[in-house]
Amino acid sequence: MSFETFTLARVIHILSVVFWIGGVSMVTTVIIPSIKKLESKDDKINTFERIEGRFAIQAKITTLLTAITGFYMLYELNAWDRYLDLSYWWIHAMTLVWLIFTVILFILEPYYLHKIFRKYATDNPEKAFKIIQIAHWVLLTISLLTIFGSVAGSHGWLLF
Repeated sequence: MSFETFTLARVIHILSVVFWIGGVSMVTTVIIPSIKKLESKDDKINTFERIEGRFAIQAKITTLLTAITGFYMLYELNAWDRYLDLSYWWIHAMTLVWLIFTVILFILEPYYLHKIFRKYATDNPEKAFKIIQIAHWVLLTISLLTIFGSVAGSHGWLLF
């Protein structure tokens, strides 16, 4: 294992998570509340889809980089057995959060959620945006808890 390669992987991993979850935070706490205040139903839908579409590209790239670097680090450390140890719950959480976002970004959103959102937002934009905001808050919350556990755990603070 090359120290420089491993360090670079860790740096890319952390930067990817910052861009990815930072973007989720921005969408959740700033963009959706701002869009909900727009007057026109069409403006709400079009603005959300335009912004979310641009962010989806960033999120796809950063989730891929997160996966590549994360699994590379597990491989280099030969740390696969950590999945069998509850002390490393945060590794399970990182993998689960990554899996949830990957399924949403690469499967659900392009093939199902986009169509469902447009239909419901056209019929009842207030309810559609409320559901979207709740979903984003849930994703952001589990992401932040995972980041907290990952930083603490990777620095030796294990719960068990």
